[in-house]
Amino acid sequence: MDHLSTTFSALSDPTRRAMLARLSKGETHVSELAKPFLKDMSLPAITKHLKVLESAGLITKTRDAQWRSCRINGTPLKEATDWIEQYRTFWEESLDRLGEYLKTIQAEKKTKGKKHGKKRNG
Repeated sequence: MDHLSTTFSALSDPTRRAMLARLSKGETHVSELAKPFLKDMSLPAITKHLKVLESAGLITKTRDAQWRSCRINGTPLKEATDWIEQYRTFWEESLDRLGEYLKTIQAEKKTKGKKHGKKRNG
């Protein structure tokens, strides 16, 4: 799988997105990162989510004595954003052109309506 597909695949899960949202506030211990999810899933399931994020390069894990910390890695997110940005620009330009076309049509209808709405004397 290519790098961009791996990133989007990792981002497809709401739990992993929530983990990244937490890590966007700063580095934290794995145990702290896992806390909000423990009521809904097992520790092994949380570990799997972290492995997916790590494999995608979205997080890095460090070890300091018995503590394991995670931090976000913005590079894959930047690559995904750059890819999406191309399409956002395309759609904005397309919508701008459509808007201009609709204005032209509306102006033509107003002009035709004025011509046909006048009564002739005679």
